[in-house]
Amino acid sequence: MSDSSAEKIIEVALPLPVNRTFHYLLCEPAAAGELPGRRVLVPFRARKMIGYILSVPTESKFDRLKNAIELIDDEPLWRGGELQFFRWVSSYYLHPLGETLKSALPAGMRMKSAGGKSDAAGAPPLKTSKNIRFETFYTAVRSFPAKITGRKISEIHAFLTESGEVPVSDLRGRFGQCSAQLKRLTEIGAAKKEDREVYRDPFRDELFEPDVAKKLNAWQERSVESVISAVRSRKYAPFLLNGVTGSGKTEVYLQSIATVLENDLNALVLTPEISLTPQLVRRFRARFGNVIAVLHSALSDGERYDEWRRIRRGEARIVIGARSAIFAPLERIGIIVVDEEHDPSFKQSEGLRYNARDLALVRGKMENCVVILGSATPQIATLHAAEEGRLALLPLPERVGGGAMPTVEVVSMKGVKGHISPKLAAALSETVESGGQAMVFLNRRGFATILVCADCGTPLSCPNCSVALTWHRRRGESLCHYCGFAAPAPGVCAECGSLDLKDFGAGTERIEHELKELLPHARILRMDSDTTTTRGSHAGILSRMAERRGDILIGTQMIAKGHDFPGVTLVGIINGDGGLNIPDFRSGERTFQTLSQVMGRAGRGESAGKVVMQCLNPDHYALRCAISHDASGFYREEMEFRREAGYPPFSHLALLGFSGLDERAVEECAARGGGVLHELKRKLSARVELLGPSIAPLYRIRSRFRRRILLKSPLRNDLRRLLVAWSDAFETPRSIRRFIDIDPIDMS
Repeated sequence: MSDSSAEKIIEVALPLPVNRTFHYLLCEPAAAGELPGRRVLVPFRARKMIGYILSVPTESKFDRLKNAIELIDDEPLWRGGELQFFRWVSSYYLHPLGETLKSALPAGMRMKSAGGKSDAAGAPPLKTSKNIRFETFYTAVRSFPAKITGRKISEIHAFLTESGEVPVSDLRGRFGQCSAQLKRLTEIGAAKKEDREVYRDPFRDELFEPDVAKKLNAWQERSVESVISAVRSRKYAPFLLNGVTGSGKTEVYLQSIATVLENDLNALVLTPEISLTPQLVRRFRARFGNVIAVLHSALSDGERYDEWRRIRRGEARIVIGARSAIFAPLERIGIIVVDEEHDPSFKQSEGLRYNARDLALVRGKMENCVVILGSATPQIATLHAAEEGRLALLPLPERVGGGAMPTVEVVSMKGVKGHISPKLAAALSETVESGGQAMVFLNRRGFATILVCADCGTPLSCPNCSVALTWHRRRGESLCHYCGFAAPAPGVCAECGSLDLKDFGAGTERIEHELKELLPHARILRMDSDTTTTRGSHAGILSRMAERRGDILIGTQMIAKGHDFPGVTLVGIINGDGGLNIPDFRSGERTFQTLSQVMGRAGRGESAGKVVMQCLNPDHYALRCAISHDASGFYREEMEFRREAGYPPFSHLALLGFSGLDERAVEECAARGGGVLHELKRKLSARVELLGPSIAPLYRIRSRFRRRILLKSPLRNDLRRLLVAWSDAFETPRSIRRFIDIDPIDMS
């Protein structure tokens, strides 16, 4: 190691599947300035990699340190507190720190090499300035010279004089091709131009009417007062805002955040679905103006890059986004809001398998700020935490304006042919004829859920996954919703070659088709993954519904929560008990939550709401409690089931997954991994129950065979000790992928 004062030791995390960091030497003048949080190009074995500087230690236990090649960033991407947060995330989820940091960057910040390959390539990287957008601005600086003639040039100068600084794109939009005139104006000194960096605006095409704070009811007022008091104390204060659908939770968020801004603090708001973001952003922009930044996957790489930089530079005071927004480089956080906290999409399902809802509490504790978990149907674990006093409960038991919860009529589909019962068809017809609006919910997309050979009975299945193909009639294809495999529809039986395939089951596309036949004059909209693939499609569908340009909105879970349409008086639910058939201990909880949420879309305006729910078995307690709007009754019954079965909140879970192209190799690896677990459990005297190895419910996806081991323990520390020891002791063959999922949500 060198003793030169012109060199500094830097601790670097590399995006590699290793649980360690590396030391390099950084030479002056590159070593000047704040180093932690910046990216650096370093040599690693026979290649060059982009790493993340964590600290500048005074000495190193390693000898013969290599020299770093170059710093990439002029300023830190993350500050000290943020790096501490990422270290916690990496440690808790047992995920390499370098890969954790890489995951936290938006796509526009993940650098490419000059050769077009990823960070790990040998070629030097391109600078991130390639993402920065510049625009030319023109300003009138003196009166128009009389000796210059020409109508167009004089009109441009007059416009500049009246408007002040104008971007060239606006000038071209108003005057057409005007480069010659602008050049002439600058040559004679009548105008000046300046090239400078501009941000891409995701809301450039949207207009927002200013909004003012609404009058609160007594329950809302108590909630806001509690939050404001906690904000001013500048201490960690977690709340559960448990309000029935339509109780005005968003207004509580807005007025609480207004106080946060008044105290020179910032706000982070997490929402589970991209489909919820347009409405939420619209309300926030109407209340707070242009201090909002948005982070979600529907933005272009350039827009995400610009929004991220606005946040880093302190130009955005409120950040709204999906789960990855928990990693936003926001400083001076006064409040973190997790809207619809029960939603499973806060959990990342691959790579860094974090839960943004849980991390909101962790980051809130590190920032000494308020955290609000809001939901009409909170997680069982969240309700249990509030019951034990680990969260302060803020109840909103009444709808704004005193409206009643919708009435629910159950229709048994036993022996009923078709997918839309006469009762639901009549209710929809009556609603449309009376000028009302309706929503129809079915959590399956496509036309038919399965095609079966009429000759031999073989279902049409995906060749890569252990699932049936879903027939999408409009596309003329049968699709796999896991790997994207597509076959011409209706298709040919792979077993006997027959062309006679019968369709069974229904998705949203089929419901749309049948409703158009039943109600030919109704304006029917559909919102699912097939109709929302283009930019702005979510917002477009929601706007048509909000502006009463749609009578019936059919959709999957995208329509089940968060949306506020005062004109919707009827909600129809197709296959209300379908979710109970999923092999997951949370199936009852998710069914209750989904049904309660979608029922809550009805009757949010002046007219009373009604729900028609079709199902086969209304006797399950999840359905009974949803029908009667009995959240406390469901909590009691579900907690009894969890206590008897030993599932959370009475235990902690982890899932080990193995996958590979060779089924036998996967089976053998999982068996060896399980054997090592049992041996380590004995040595450590860990109170951990091991379930498996077993075949995963979806035993093959994208041609990869899958095995899993579920770990349950009443003691989180025992579970963690065992997993850390296993991770260090067990080596997986290169042909097998493995993962560790802490606090798993998806058990498939």
